[in-house]
Amino acid sequence: MDVRGGALGRAGALIDNAWTTTRRSLPVVNPHDGAVVGAIARGSVADVDDAVRSARKGFVTWSTRNGRERAKTLRAVADGLRRRRETLARLETTDCGKPLDESAWDVDDAIGCFEYYADRCERVFGERAYAEEVVELPDEDFAGRVRREPLGVIGLITPWNYPLLMATWKVAPALASGCAVVLKPSEEASLTCQVLGDVCVEAGLPPGALCVVTGRGDEAGAALCAHRGVDKISFTGSFRTGQTIMRACAQDVKPVSLELGGKSALVIFDDCDLEKAVEWAMFGCFWTNGQICSATSRVLVHENIRERFLARLKEASEAIPVGDPLAEGCRLGPLASAAQYKKVTSMVNRIKRTKIHLLTGGNRPRARGCEKGFYIEPTVFVDPPLDSEAWREEIFGPVMCVRSFRTEEEVIAITNDSEYALAAAVITDDVARRERMASAFDVGIVWIQCSQPAFTQLPWGGRRRSGFGRDLGVNGMDKYMHQKQIVEYTSGAQFEWYPMFKKSKL
Repeated sequence: MDVRGGALGRAGALIDNAWTTTRRSLPVVNPHDGAVVGAIARGSVADVDDAVRSARKGFVTWSTRNGRERAKTLRAVADGLRRRRETLARLETTDCGKPLDESAWDVDDAIGCFEYYADRCERVFGERAYAEEVVELPDEDFAGRVRREPLGVIGLITPWNYPLLMATWKVAPALASGCAVVLKPSEEASLTCQVLGDVCVEAGLPPGALCVVTGRGDEAGAALCAHRGVDKISFTGSFRTGQTIMRACAQDVKPVSLELGGKSALVIFDDCDLEKAVEWAMFGCFWTNGQICSATSRVLVHENIRERFLARLKEASEAIPVGDPLAEGCRLGPLASAAQYKKVTSMVNRIKRTKIHLLTGGNRPRARGCEKGFYIEPTVFVDPPLDSEAWREEIFGPVMCVRSFRTEEEVIAITNDSEYALAAAVITDDVARRERMASAFDVGIVWIQCSQPAFTQLPWGGRRRSGFGRDLGVNGMDKYMHQKQIVEYTSGAQFEWYPMFKKSKL
């Protein structure tokens, strides 16, 4: 796959370590100008069935390899990604529109994720293919063990905003646990996931251990969720799609983990460095072109610094370099697709009609190169009502809402008043206040003096409409394993449950 020329994408599925060919395809659209630059396969129910059948065979081979062997393969995957770093970054930017240096950061994080789970795999399993712990029991006649074994075939459905990285967050720990994987990336951005498949084959992953089926969510994704050969589904995406997946998995009581949307808050107190606060507010909402589930798009600023904050925010937002995401220095590129552009601009236009104060943005940028494609200016609304769509609904674009507050009690209540509970952030120079906020925020992730950092070593996930289950961290492999209880009667004596089993004294 070469971003310098020729059509991008593979018009098939990766099954048994080889790319098939399919008759149906979906276009690959460059969000910068709307041009069709390639095609991917529009996977069918039959493609998914073939992939699951391959994965079941691959699981038998892969799950029996010990921890050191699996770790060696995962490190080879990391090396393969490293060798393709520049190509992967350019593919990602061409596919989903994020600035090129942000795509490069994502590739680096994907490399680090595979290396981290290689280390974890070696540490947890060692020379075994499973993990086992001896448990002391209250009856000395019995010995107990808990064995953790891979679940089997895992269906992974991943989003378009971080195509390679979100796939890696699931593929790496699933493979480390010994599972086989069928990956269904978003139809809006699949190119780097296809390359990941190539890298895994080159790294020595056995046939079927990783299958990649591209296609629409309502076709390939639905078939994967409904397939009885799949032992678990892990999904990252929208709340509505998460509901649909839960219903599908409920038919077979299939376990599922969901990382869904968010409407996160950034709380800024009046004892902070204003410049730092403005930069973190912008980064927390406009990074990745605003298409982040954890975006701190609800900004709550103390009333004492409200006007100074808004003035500096307006000035800085209007100075953001917007344009071709492959160009050096770009900080805001286009939205990922025509559908996403329509969704975001429709919401922005509805908010405008409600007469909520528009501080800046809300239109197509006037910058050169933004005449076509799916561009919208960094947008800031001020003082939306607490029950408004602008304040409560996930927009998933570079759109920020700002309100002011007076007391800690007030801002905690507003922060927690959301159907989502993925993340929240606080900026204050008061150390004790930081801890009070961290304790009071009812979310899965808290950032202090910053917004949006994500580390492989820490668990990622939320509550309520933001889903359940956790990616990453030391427990990142746990959701791909089941626990087996093993109890052994170690006494040589008769158990003597019933009188007739008592030894005769004759």
